[in-house]
Amino acid sequence: MITWASTFLVIRILSPSDYGLFAMTQVVLVLLNMLNGYGLASALIQRREAGRHAQRQLFGLLLLLNLALALAQVALAPLAAAYYRQPIVADLLRVQALLYLATPFIALPYALLARAMDFKKQAQVNLVSAVAGAVAALAGALAGLGVWTLVLAPIVLFGVRALGMTLAARALMWPSFDFRGAGDMIRFGGIMATGQIFWFLQSQADVFIAGRVFDPHLLGIYTTSLFLAQIFVAKFVPPLNEVAFSAYSRMQEDRRAAAGAFTTAARLVMLVGMPFYLGLAATAEPLVLTVLGEKWREAIPVVHLLALAMPFMTLQVLFAPASDACGRPGVAARNAMIGAILLPLAFLAGLHWGLPGLAAAWLVAYPVFLAITAWRTLPVIGVRPRALVEAVAPPVLAALAMAAVVVLLDSVLPPMATPAHLALLAAAGAAAYCAALLVFARAMVKEMVALIRNR
Repeated sequence: MITWASTFLVIRILSPSDYGLFAMTQVVLVLLNMLNGYGLASALIQRREAGRHAQRQLFGLLLLLNLALALAQVALAPLAAAYYRQPIVADLLRVQALLYLATPFIALPYALLARAMDFKKQAQVNLVSAVAGAVAALAGALAGLGVWTLVLAPIVLFGVRALGMTLAARALMWPSFDFRGAGDMIRFGGIMATGQIFWFLQSQADVFIAGRVFDPHLLGIYTTSLFLAQIFVAKFVPPLNEVAFSAYSRMQEDRRAAAGAFTTAARLVMLVGMPFYLGLAATAEPLVLTVLGEKWREAIPVVHLLALAMPFMTLQVLFAPASDACGRPGVAARNAMIGAILLPLAFLAGLHWGLPGLAAAWLVAYPVFLAITAWRTLPVIGVRPRALVEAVAPPVLAALAMAAVVVLLDSVLPPMATPAHLALLAAAGAAAYCAALLVFARAMVKEMVALIRNR
């Protein structure tokens, strides 16, 4: 929430072109971050035994790997700038290479705390680092740093998080560069990294393709629309997946328990996600104008289309932690490979219709990708398709009823100030969603309340 508040304020200050230039750097940064060693950290979490020597080996691997990535990014910076025909992209990438220096001091403590199921300390550090990043972002925007604001904030956030995580986990130790006996950890991490590279191809292909065709302004409109549509899946779901991976790893010998945990996680995530996405689609115009401002009006139809695609993406990303924790990271890697073929083809086809076509490509491709992922992964984690459908059906149907109420109300409201318009639609939508759940899914609501209350 802190990050959102800061980001929306910064968006109102910066221009679409600033976000377009920043998005061009993210293609390189996200690609190299797929190789930054978090797969190795996951291997340490998944291992049954992970003594001090294994921890020192992981630290050594992380240091070497991230130093190499920082040097690679500096070397690739001129090539990226030439591809996008924007010289400033090279300078942005060179400074962003500092992020890799913090990664070993985040990934190792993360692994140690996750093994201990100690998420409270992680949350405390994340809160402090989020505040530091938000302050840096606002200060940079108000000082007139432009696109450099978007570079400064993550550097501050990563630096504070690295210090905080190291202290919280008491993870400061000498690295070991003797990697004998670490073969299983390297293999597991390598398979996960392969899957993450395929994830990069599917998640960054749109920016990579569009960045060559669109100017920075239009690319900024698209990427900011995507940010708004993906807030839930990008900000809420990853922390839940981190907790889920540790929990599934503890249950890996009891497939029935793991299967039940997966359906519960899917039900809980969709319970919150579905009203967000369909509400965003139904209120795209007043929401964009209220939150982002008039200069982002071009984003309205893009946000509408992307929001309709996000429920499929949200459910799809829940599968990988479950199959990884079952000791089958190759399943998620092959799923990601399929997505790395399917989604770029959809983006290439959609680009023929400009910005709306690129957004519509998400809505066409992701239902297909979700179906393939479910078909390949459900047998591995021991979940029947019917059980998953029954788990997510109540929030889906309730959210559809909510969206119908909001659209109907929007059509009859008289002209009024945009914030008041948005507030009325949001209140009506929340009331309609809660009413639908209480009428048609009262038992599920009680179950979710009990779960949240730790009962």
